[in-house]
Amino acid sequence: MKRLLDFVTPLHKRTTRDYLGRMNDGKIDCMRKAREYEFDYWDGDRRCGYGGYRYDGRWKPVAERMISFYKLGPGARILDVGCGKAHLLYELGKLLPGAEVAGIDISKHGLGDAPAEIRPRLTRRRAQDAYPWADAHFDLVISLACLHNLHLFELETALKEIERVGRSKYVMVESYRSEAELFNLQCWALTCQTFLDTADWTWLFSHFGYTGDHEFIFFE
Repeated sequence: MKRLLDFVTPLHKRTTRDYLGRMNDGKIDCMRKAREYEFDYWDGDRRCGYGGYRYDGRWKPVAERMISFYKLGPGARILDVGCGKAHLLYELGKLLPGAEVAGIDISKHGLGDAPAEIRPRLTRRRAQDAYPWADAHFDLVISLACLHNLHLFELETALKEIERVGRSKYVMVESYRSEAELFNLQCWALTCQTFLDTADWTWLFSHFGYTGDHEFIFFE
């Protein structure tokens, strides 16, 4: 294992969440709809997901930090696993106009609503399937808020593929450090399949041979 980072935590903390309100507002039906990962998840009612995922520029500072931290040059190769609407990948591509950027996601709606400039570089593919790239093809592989949506038995392939195709790696997952944070996570999460505390995630990364960087998102 390498470094514990905080690329996304500042953005995450900007949102106020009513945990009990979500839990008591038809959450089971909303979970079913969210796990389709299509229009309702991205741009439907807030009860089922993002409630309208329109880009406001928030990912540019994250992209700038990543470029600086990983010392990415104009010809860098970058893969985003579970890229969604690919707003972060879009910013990385703008800041590094000569870079080879690629994204994969399972959402037809998400990929179809990505910025037009980045859409040709996106592929509909599951994170837990083998990737079509050679070993160490990418200078950086990132995966934000994707892996915890997989079943535990699916994480081995996903982590090993991220490890295989990337020289540097960074993944962000939802986690918890206390009973209160576990409760809040269970109230809020619509798509999470694997609820693990930080020690469990750390063990899992090591067990599946993942040597990259990571970040934990908490629901405080």
